[in-house]
Amino acid sequence: MKRIFTPTRNGGDWKRLLAKPDLHWQQGRSAMTLAASWEDSHPRLPSEVASAVAALGIRPDYLAAFPEWQVALPGGATASQTDLLVIAPAEHGLAVIAIEGKVDEALGPTLAEKRKNASEGVIERLAFLHRTLALTSPAPDALRYQLLHRTASALLVAQEFHAELAVMLVHSFSPTGMWYEDFNSFAMHLGVNAPKGSAVLVPGLAKPRLAVGWVAGDLRHRQTLLAAAD
Repeated sequence: MKRIFTPTRNGGDWKRLLAKPDLHWQQGRSAMTLAASWEDSHPRLPSEVASAVAALGIRPDYLAAFPEWQVALPGGATASQTDLLVIAPAEHGLAVIAIEGKVDEALGPTLAEKRKNASEGVIERLAFLHRTLALTSPAPDALRYQLLHRTASALLVAQEFHAELAVMLVHSFSPTGMWYEDFNSFAMHLGVNAPKGSAVLVPGLAKPRLAVGWVAGDLRHRQTLLAAAD
């Protein structure tokens, strides 16, 4: 991924950055809904996100936001692609917020599915993710792989930006909070209980600190139709 960026003109500019734009860019699905939400709130964090991260000392007027930010990880050529990476001012410096947008899509395969007949590259990547997240024992098979690599990516980007805080936040537009239980199982494995609408610091990690959270987005954004920009 190149590190030269241009501002969006509207939410339709997000489409070309998707890994599979023709498949994922649909009204009511997570990519378009997330774009509609964040373009509507610009230049401030969406209110539900601002409320969740305020207790972490993060201010609501963010500095920059990058759709589909890629983070290279060991163990293969495929990067972890964060739906939206946000750089925001915090109480003692900068915060990196990795936003994972969801409607009803699963949080990726389980670790059991990744471990089954795993290649050397997958084994290497899983070991790297465990080290990055300071997990001293193998994560349970039932945990969702996507949550591990998105959270590790947030930490890696925070280190690159010399940020004092990394946050992995699921921005859900599901009316029933689908897949929250899987997220909370992951949070509990990290040592925290993260109720909906909150972002909670993970113990034992510093420089940067790490927090994880889940917020419910405004469902009206699922009705927004964003045409791809010319």
